[in-house]
Amino acid sequence: MHIDIVTIHPGLFAGAFEHSILKRAVQANLVSINLINLRDYATDKHRSVDDYQYGGGAGMVMMIEPLVLCLEDLQQKRKYDEVIYLTPDGELFNQSMANQLSLKSNLILFCGHYKGIDERFRQHFITKEISIGDYVLSGGEPAAVVVCDAAIRLIPGVINDETSALSDSFQDDLISPPVYSRPADFRGMKVPDVLLSGHEQNITAWRYEQAVNRTKKRRPDLLNS
Repeated sequence: MHIDIVTIHPGLFAGAFEHSILKRAVQANLVSINLINLRDYATDKHRSVDDYQYGGGAGMVMMIEPLVLCLEDLQQKRKYDEVIYLTPDGELFNQSMANQLSLKSNLILFCGHYKGIDERFRQHFITKEISIGDYVLSGGEPAAVVVCDAAIRLIPGVINDETSALSDSFQDDLISPPVYSRPADFRGMKVPDVLLSGHEQNITAWRYEQAVNRTKKRRPDLLNS
């Protein structure tokens, strides 16, 4: 998979892809991530990418020209499966979407700032708009990291134990069951006997029951979807 991330603050990604699972994915050549500074496509000496909005109102808007110039330049190098814009009013990101994106070969993510990007760019060039929650961030960079992390970890070979990703929360519209590790008895707090039994069928049944009960309690909306 190849991911291009267009941003006006490349420094915000410092370290994001240099640790843990994402670092291993890059080192194993399972994914390549390229940061593009949108200001490189500005057409004035000040490298401006924003201007006042038509009709008045507070806040600046990212201009259409540098956005289009950037996209057209990058499209000469590869064909994108999705042109993604990170925005609070986009489709709410979930595990199902992460699964779909993990199957793509080429993605480009545009990180918004200010009051957002020119609507014409959204209408004519963006193929998918994503929100990571009902709140507003200072920019789309944190959201881009979230989307990349969720999708990349699902690529075969990224996680050593690939079955681990398949049992994550939300994969089956359920929250993951409780997990325990050593010691089995810590200050009187004990691991459930079934997990120590070695009976795989009983353990699977227990985990499913726990997942359903936890989902009913914490995220009943998932069961009604």
